Amino acid sequence: MQQVASAEFPTRWGKFRIYGFRAENGSEGDRRIEEGVALVMGDVHSTPPLVRVHSQCLTGDVFHSLRCDCRQQLEMALSMIRDLGAGILIYEQQEGRGIGLMAKLQAYELQDAGLDTVEANERLGFKADHRDFALPGEILKALGVSQVRLLSNNPDKVDALTQSGIEVVERVPCEVAPSPHAEEYLKTKKEKLGHLFGS
Repeated sequence: MQQVASAEFPTRWGKFRIYGFRAENGSEGDRRIEEGVALVMGDVHSTPPLVRVHSQCLTGDVFHSLRCDCRQQLEMALSMIRDLGAGILIYEQQEGRGIGLMAKLQAYELQDAGLDTVEANERLGFKADHRDFALPGEILKALGVSQVRLLSNNPDKVDALTQSGIEVVERVPCEVAPSPHAEEYLKTKKEKLGHLFGS
């Protein structure tokens, strides 16, 4: 993995530094480039920082889709980092749980016909969740961070960071008020993907 760039990054949540990373994964004949960015605010070394690993969601993050809770989680993470004065948001290009934008739109079409998100992914020939979270661990190491408070409901993210040598000292719930359009989506996350929700 290599750090490609680093720059000042003012946002409506305050001033971050943005880092760009690129990694090459896979074996011979199945090489793929994975890219991600880290938004870093404040001192992330004196205590384990709050970290959010967020997968790209064009439909939610950019177009404010109500089919998912992605944008709300993204904004919640940035607000919490601002309020603490320190933290890291890692943004990975893993659209649609890793299946890509066009396949995600095909999955939407299948969901309109009655399938849930997991069934739709599987009907299209994908795993329920096609992501791997190896890159965030490498990014954190490159930033000199070895312990984190992870803002996530997804136990797979905790496991992936732990396996990459990052100690998750606390899992902080990332729960937002769902839109009525996202209720089935969140129910599937909980029942079929093992996501942890208090309510």
